[in-house]
Amino acid sequence: MLIYMIRHGQTDWNAEGRLQGQKDIGLNDTGRAQARLNGRTLRGLLGPEAPHFDYVSSPLGRTRETMQLARTEMGLDPMAYRTDERLVELSFGDWEGHTLDEVRAVAPDRLKARSRQKWSFIPPGTDAESYEILSWRVGAWLQTVTQPTVCVAHGGVVRSILKLVGGWDEMEAAKCDIPQDKVLVIDRDAGKAQWHAN
Repeated sequence: MLIYMIRHGQTDWNAEGRLQGQKDIGLNDTGRAQARLNGRTLRGLLGPEAPHFDYVSSPLGRTRETMQLARTEMGLDPMAYRTDERLVELSFGDWEGHTLDEVRAVAPDRLKARSRQKWSFIPPGTDAESYEILSWRVGAWLQTVTQPTVCVAHGGVVRSILKLVGGWDEMEAAKCDIPQDKVLVIDRDAGKAQWHAN
């Protein structure tokens, strides 16, 4: 069961190093170019089979715009995809919108705790999540995938996939950089996940 996953393109908050989480921040020009590039990569990878894949996105605006731009590059109807709430990014709670330097200035001990246990750490705030909590809903989504799929989601969702399918350990998955200009090729049943270079 193959899943082709891309992270949404860059936003201004990404460029500024702000914790974005579930805030609905739009793509910038760099992000739009990344989305188009990933669409061209997918067109080459999927070829004539592309129309037969399932296409699913997180419902946030930056992922939907990425999907629409990618599908346009693939020669497909940009709006012919669905969304799934389980693919929304994890919530950083009260830290959303802040840089790590800003958090460090007011909560240095909490930030140190996050660095030590990044996978299981829950930021302050009533709706905040850890990567572990996020991985529960991503894992539930994975179990519902029944056909070859193209998915546009978020860095945290990709980290969950790398742990759940790729076998990465928690710290490796939590701390790795997730590119916005590459396609992750996932073979769910074989337990493999590998970046495809554009």
